[in-house]
Amino acid sequence: MNARIGTALTLAALVAVAAIAWLFLVRGEAAMMTMTGDGPTAELMRAMMQPSDAFRYFLAASFMWVVMMIGMMTPAVVPMALVLRGMDRTAHCERDTLLFAGGYLLGWSLFGVLAALLQLWLHTRGVLVGHRLAATATWSGVFLLAAGAYQLTPWKEACLRHCRSPLGFFLEHWSPGAVGAIGMGLHHGLYCVGCCWILMCLMFVGGAMSVLTMAVLCVFILAERLLPPGPWVSRIPGAALLLWGVVLIAGR
Repeated sequence: MNARIGTALTLAALVAVAAIAWLFLVRGEAAMMTMTGDGPTAELMRAMMQPSDAFRYFLAASFMWVVMMIGMMTPAVVPMALVLRGMDRTAHCERDTLLFAGGYLLGWSLFGVLAALLQLWLHTRGVLVGHRLAATATWSGVFLLAAGAYQLTPWKEACLRHCRSPLGFFLEHWSPGAVGAIGMGLHHGLYCVGCCWILMCLMFVGGAMSVLTMAVLCVFILAERLLPPGPWVSRIPGAALLLWGVVLIAGR
């Protein structure tokens, strides 16, 4: 019974973290659409409409991307975290499970900072337009082609295979204690970044502040990990993304 309670509390903590992140993202999109209101969220959104102030823009975009990564990728780490919780028989299993999830999200947060730099570069050059900060049709086509092509590569398949095998990962990379849990989480997170980094760039297609785009990508990334393995899981979406990219660019 104690194990079940511990698992439930661990799961509740991860759900709470994701919920807080999604609440911020929803409020952020609303503030970006209206450009009105006071408070930290409205100030962050206003900062992201002023690429001429590069440092302030970068700080605001980095915060937004880190929160976005936490909201989108927490669901993806839950299956791994629950496997770890079941394997860890020490007195600190709940702590280590949450630290593993924290290390995983740290890896994605580092990616978020790099994505903020890319967003600043794109915005400064007029590639991102509108309040949702969506890329122009040509650039959207480029991102779609890149994402579709990567879906068909052996690197994608190798990283996805790693993400689908939690038991194998822990048997190969097990490291005890708090530091070990963080290290395992970061290691797994960087593999996951290798699997999905270009998919995250599709945020610029739907709009960097589009909650709908975030939700679609979140569901797709989670489905890649939970569906039965097979090349069709990545190749069919890859072909669809390539076709979409060609249509967008040809329509210009």
